[in-house]
Amino acid sequence: MTYCQWDIILKSVIYKNLTQHESIGLRGSSRAEYSTQAERTEMTLKYCQSHKCHTYDTKDRKRGSKDNRTNQTRRRSSFYYGGGNFCSQNCYNDWASDFMERAIDQISGRINEPYILTEENAWQKRYRYNWDSNVGGGYEVIYFWYNTINERRIDITKEEFDTQSQPNL
Repeated sequence: MTYCQWDIILKSVIYKNLTQHESIGLRGSSRAEYSTQAERTEMTLKYCQSHKCHTYDTKDRKRGSKDNRTNQTRRRSSFYYGGGNFCSQNCYNDWASDFMERAIDQISGRINEPYILTEENAWQKRYRYNWDSNVGGGYEVIYFWYNTINERRIDITKEEFDTQSQPNL
């Protein structure tokens, strides 16, 4: 099933489960609006992944009534730090200071010797646009292999750019 099909099924299930007397905490909304508002608040929001997010004292982290206020982890539809997992640079840095060592050791492995770039493994596929005013303001795309050590360049076609993994020397 596609995402749209799942989305339609989910909306219909949510809509069917709500009766006129049930509420999901949204005042002044009609029953038809409940399903889309429930989906917006329940389905697309995610929590900041920092274990210390709730310790920062900001207005958007406050929850509860005046007498019973608590701070909670931020919940948003999108985050901009740490690959979309953290709400702020502070939260990312908190997580990184406590867990980065373990992540490097367990996931990618710690580098114990330097990686060495030689002329043989320094080739990169690149392309650039060549703007030509003589062709009526048009452009052509030039594809090539580029060696970052000796700065050698080998022109290739679009098909070779799409299929080659190493240059034909």
